Amino acid sequence: MDEMTEVRALRAHAPVPDRARLAPGRARLTDAARDGERRRALWWRREFAIVAVVAAVTAVAVTAALLAGGSGTGRRVQPATPHIDLKGLSAHDFLERAADALDKQPAGTEPSGKQWVYATVAGGGPDGDLTSEYWNRYDGEQRADRPAVGDSGITISRGHTARRGLEDYDSPREVYRFMASLPADGEGTLRALRKRNAVPNSTVAGAAARTWDDYAEINALLQADFVPPAGLASLYRALALLPYGSVTDHLVETVTGRKAVALTQDVVGVGPGLLPKRADGTPRMAKQTLIDPLTFHVVGWRTLVEGKVADTQERLTTAVVDKAGERP
Repeated sequence: MDEMTEVRALRAHAPVPDRARLAPGRARLTDAARDGERRRALWWRREFAIVAVVAAVTAVAVTAALLAGGSGTGRRVQPATPHIDLKGLSAHDFLERAADALDKQPAGTEPSGKQWVYATVAGGGPDGDLTSEYWNRYDGEQRADRPAVGDSGITISRGHTARRGLEDYDSPREVYRFMASLPADGEGTLRALRKRNAVPNSTVAGAAARTWDDYAEINALLQADFVPPAGLASLYRALALLPYGSVTDHLVETVTGRKAVALTQDVVGVGPGLLPKRADGTPRMAKQTLIDPLTFHVVGWRTLVEGKVADTQERLTTAVVDKAGERP
């Protein structure tokens, strides 16, 4: 059978699509295309300040999944240094844009209760000259440490010692699931954190003290080794609402020389006379969260005193393994 002949016979009654009949549809199609181009142009101008970062997110989606989703292959320091213009960028805008990018990253597979979250951390002083590694069992029942990489043997402890300063969270699993349950908006996340109140509040009253209490709750979770991207996005949106925050107008170096965005939170309102301000009114102490400009995940922390680095830490490797002592 000649299928084309059969089709022509079936459609013999249909009018020929001349130029006049096609013109209205062609005009609508052209207008729609131009409207799409206008929207793309507006989006490009709005996002220009960190367009290099947003463009890189898709390229590193697999790396982000390893970091947050717990693949056994692990995640190590990346050498790539993106070009980012941070001048004039507020902490609020950076955090909102980082949160939008994190929302697009896959969560990966949650470990089983008896798997272990492995991490190596460099830090210890202004130069971060100490490196340690540890394993936390995902259900929180055990923790293993090797004080310095290369030391023989590990020490396994039991119970809730896996908290690592996360106060009321008794396991990596509880941290992960709590973060995954956080609302998508910043205000809702702040309410959820205040209700949980995992980190004891300061004894000082006032708006500045309340800000510091909120920051302490957020900061505790930012230091978790295994986090869902959407939960991290919620924390960023909550942090974006707090005063006394800023972004350094240039990339800073981590312990290993990796480039990172430094998000600074001034220490204000912790206690009367405890941290007096300098003559110019700026705080004497500040905490910095170091954020990878490609994946937007936290890679380190610094404490500043009088504007100088007094303490620094960097998370070098994160992975999920099957037993204590195993490396990815």
